[in-house]
Amino acid sequence: MATASTASVWATPTRTTYTVLFVCWLAILFEGYDVGVMGAVLPALADDKNWNLTSIQLGMLGSYALAGMFVGSFAVGTLSDLLGRRRMLLACVTLFSLTMIGAAWAPMPTWFATFRFIGGLGLGGVIPVAAALTIEYSPPAKRGFNYGVMYSGYSLGILCSAAVAMAVLQHWGWRAVILVGAAPLLLVPLLARLLPESLEYLLAKGDEAGARAMADRLGIASLEPFRPREVTGEKATWRDVMAAVFAPRHLRATLCFWGALFLGMMLVYGLNTWLPQIMRKNGYDLGSSLSFLLVFSLASAIGGLVLGQFADKTEPRKIVALFFLVGAIGIYCLTYNNPLVVNYLWVGLAGVGSISSSLILTGYLAGYYPAHARGAATGWALSFARIGAMSGPIVGGYLAGLQLPLAWNFIAFSCAAVLAAMFVILIPGRYAGGPQAQQAPASQALQQQRP
Repeated sequence: MATASTASVWATPTRTTYTVLFVCWLAILFEGYDVGVMGAVLPALADDKNWNLTSIQLGMLGSYALAGMFVGSFAVGTLSDLLGRRRMLLACVTLFSLTMIGAAWAPMPTWFATFRFIGGLGLGGVIPVAAALTIEYSPPAKRGFNYGVMYSGYSLGILCSAAVAMAVLQHWGWRAVILVGAAPLLLVPLLARLLPESLEYLLAKGDEAGARAMADRLGIASLEPFRPREVTGEKATWRDVMAAVFAPRHLRATLCFWGALFLGMMLVYGLNTWLPQIMRKNGYDLGSSLSFLLVFSLASAIGGLVLGQFADKTEPRKIVALFFLVGAIGIYCLTYNNPLVVNYLWVGLAGVGSISSSLILTGYLAGYYPAHARGAATGWALSFARIGAMSGPIVGGYLAGLQLPLAWNFIAFSCAAVLAAMFVILIPGRYAGGPQAQQAPASQALQQQRP
């Protein structure tokens, strides 16, 4: 439960909470565009006679950024706990935005894949760092909701990629759609001006004076809610961070989080990459097929906010597992020959049951582990999940290459959603390193762990 001192701290820095939330939301929005752009341009890439790509090659091309994200997730997540969360977030946004210029210029698939892989290093680091900052600077009673608000930027970024593609793809080509992803470079100086450094990082580093100066500037009265009480001594070490995640008593939780996020990311990136192309093969024109991606992302953005509020009021595990199952139903129902409006409904449920469920699960994970290991725990889990993310486009490409009925794409992803729900149910309700019950509402589950 929130202590009195915690409540008094959060009476003052509301402006700081909103500022950090806004910056993290923008960073996630930019990431969502850069990830979603592959699904938006995939039909055009498939028709590009200069490159003449097969279904498997298209799936592989969509996975290169995800391969970079695999490395970036655990590397940047861990480095953020050791070098600073603010610095790493700004570096990630700058890196993936720069590489969008290179991808738009790429004269051949090899260059395109290279730039997408390098950009993926930055893309993979954004979510764990933004998650850690959002949880840290949010009041305990609103951490689940604020995390949902932050992560809605991801879905809206995918929506923006679909909207930009619908507006410019036929007139300017797929390169113009990708080039728009470099626009965040213009906003990096503003983000640097607005975003404060993590107080948890400064205190774990042993920089008491720096943390006190930062707190005074932000109007925060007490440093106690930010202090890593789980760690003995002044500074969190590499061993402290790794033990919090990989010690035997924590292994079941870690493996269940990793398994669920692996399957969740396979759903997100598989559907995001192939949904427009599958719907186009089902007889819809390019504009209509892109509209499915728009509905998919819009529904997940709204669903993330709603699920975040539900998770604050009940057990997050039940909410996540339930909506993974809802997503499975929506995905499976796309195997039938439904009217357009009905297919929009099923696609919307698929978006909520994949992206929204995964974001709430990631927020639960970010608060499940102690503060000094929050970035590393989230980064390592998301890094493993990137293997699932990479497999999503490849699975879609493989099934398309087998010339199987289109229904098999949806059946495979529906089964993945059911299995993800099973992993979530198996997550222990309590972190083994402390007495705080994770079965409590997310507003309590997302607080810093206490010894």
